[in-house]
Amino acid sequence: MIDEGTRLPYLPTPSYFLGCFNIYDREETLGEELEQFNPNDPLHRQQLILNYCLVRNRTYKHRFLLYKCLREALQDKEYDFQSLFKHDPEEYSSFPDGWDEIENARGFFEEIYRLAAVKWKEDLQKALLEDPSTW
Repeated sequence: MIDEGTRLPYLPTPSYFLGCFNIYDREETLGEELEQFNPNDPLHRQQLILNYCLVRNRTYKHRFLLYKCLREALQDKEYDFQSLFKHDPEEYSSFPDGWDEIENARGFFEEIYRLAAVKWKEDLQKALLEDPSTW
């Protein structure tokens, strides 16, 4: 599928779900907002996912491909979800303090997957009725 915004192939990875938590150059706004949450707390985690990860403006096709890539990563027992939270000083991105030490990164993504299945149910069903190779 070609991304309409970039005109490049859309090849999502599980890290796409974390872009909404990038506080680089937004430490005083989004950073302070996210500091109120503990990503290790199950209730906070659910709020973070529902209020940030799954509300971004994406088409049903994007959501389907994101969901599919996450499913594939979760099926891989060796997939290193923890590495997705690691700070890379070479990148112009950062997470709130302490997020690079999240206790159960796989569990965080399992919760994204579970909630996306509910919140994106209609979009996922719509995409299943189509042939993704035609996108």
